Amino acid sequence: MQIKDNKGITLVALVITAIILLIIAGIGINYGSDAVKKATLEELRTNMLLIEAKAKEYVEEANFKMGISPDENKKEEIRKQVYEEEAKLKQATGTEAPSNIPVSECYLVTKDTMNLWGLNDIKLEDKENYMIRFDDTNLTVEVYNTKGYDGKYSLTELDNLEI
Repeated sequence: MQIKDNKGITLVALVITAIILLIIAGIGINYGSDAVKKATLEELRTNMLLIEAKAKEYVEEANFKMGISPDENKKEEIRKQVYEEEAKLKQATGTEAPSNIPVSECYLVTKDTMNLWGLNDIKLEDKENYMIRFDDTNLTVEVYNTKGYDGKYSLTELDNLEI
């Protein structure tokens, strides 16, 4: 009776298998990190769009309260009343932000503001803030995030960013 000689797996086969597994793992990690980056960007964009939509409501309300042709003093008074008292926004002066954000022209969106606006699900990291710059003449709003994404801080910049 002859006994068959089983040698098992060879070293070459083991090395090839390890290399194939490393290539597959590298591809999976690359796609996973891209998915995380894209999700982070989309979450930031969504939060900023929600804030922009609410801020535009207050621009419309302020313009409605101003009437057809108010004088400049009345405009400023109404804006202050709507933005600071009704919308619970605070001037952003003194807020830490990157230099390309015009902080002196912005309002800070506080946690109280987000709660009032029904945006309780927006989470802020340490030293992260959302700010709004109103352009009442053109009825536009620009939203900024002090943390930003890839060196971009405004919603306009993020809308033009592709991953």
